[in-house]
Amino acid sequence: MNRDEAGAPPAPGRTTRKRALDVLRIGFLVLVLVAVGIALWRNWAEVRGDLGRIGPVTLLAATGLAMLSPFFTVLGWRVLLADLGSRLHIAPASGVFFVGQLGKYLPGSVWSVVVQTDMAHRLGVPRRRTAIVGLLTIALSALTGMILGLPALPVLLTRGDAVVPWWVLLAIIAVLGVLLWPPVLNLGIRTMLRLLRRDPLEHDLTHAAVGLSSLWFATSWLVGGLSVWVMARNLAPDDADASRLLLVAVSGYLLAAGIGMFSIVVPAGVGVRDVVLVVLLATTMPVSAATAVVVVARFLTVLADVVWAAIGWLWAKTHHLLPSSPGTAGPDPTPSPQGD
Repeated sequence: MNRDEAGAPPAPGRTTRKRALDVLRIGFLVLVLVAVGIALWRNWAEVRGDLGRIGPVTLLAATGLAMLSPFFTVLGWRVLLADLGSRLHIAPASGVFFVGQLGKYLPGSVWSVVVQTDMAHRLGVPRRRTAIVGLLTIALSALTGMILGLPALPVLLTRGDAVVPWWVLLAIIAVLGVLLWPPVLNLGIRTMLRLLRRDPLEHDLTHAAVGLSSLWFATSWLVGGLSVWVMARNLAPDDADASRLLLVAVSGYLLAAGIGMFSIVVPAGVGVRDVVLVVLLATTMPVSAATAVVVVARFLTVLADVVWAAIGWLWAKTHHLLPSSPGTAGPDPTPSPQGD
């Protein structure tokens, strides 16, 4: 048995620290949600009016785009898993990925990876491999979102009143791009496994896999940004700058989502992403209209996660990838040989 497969009880000190961090995360999340709730309540009359102006056709288009966005993410996750030696058909891959995705709404930041690891193990995928791919998906998705969202950074920093030098943006892109470079990623993986006293992977990630998965993650972000844009375009004033609106809606959404993903203190970046996006959209429309867009965008994000997780759960349940209930005999969880 590999060292990474062998279970070991957590040290008491580590358990205490983890509980303390979870309490801090929950406390911070509550404060953020209370602050957002108070702001929404104070402006609810205006926000409610703007919500009614979105219109059914626009809402349907935004919903379709929001539902499509997560599908591109699972394609990127699947590319990384295949590159490390475990090829899954899109059906089981979706079952594993989308059910696990609901874990991101729990305090602790990595519950989605834990669920995916357990489910994929029943398909013959080594736990360590799934865990690394899950963490890589979070990292690469956040980095691609931040890179594509950088054009909106000057608006966030200056509210459009000043110009950020172009070389500053290029420097940030260069730094983030280095983190996406396969040799750097592979060095980070090897270092992490060595520090955790785990066996190394069978081989490094390839340039093609990192590039293709990053492309899928970028596509997912852009589709999600377009979902925000179709609503913002409907609520923006008639004299609003069309190019500026596209920038703050699409690139701004990516920047806000990236910042939210790096805000590991709160689950799924709840509150953080929304506040940043309101600030950006408010440069082209009233705050009440920007808040209405962000409220609906957050709802559509959660709806997409729940719908895809329900589809994944049904597939996983019929193929015995979920743990059996207590006292019920379940299938043998011993994985079949695959990709090792």
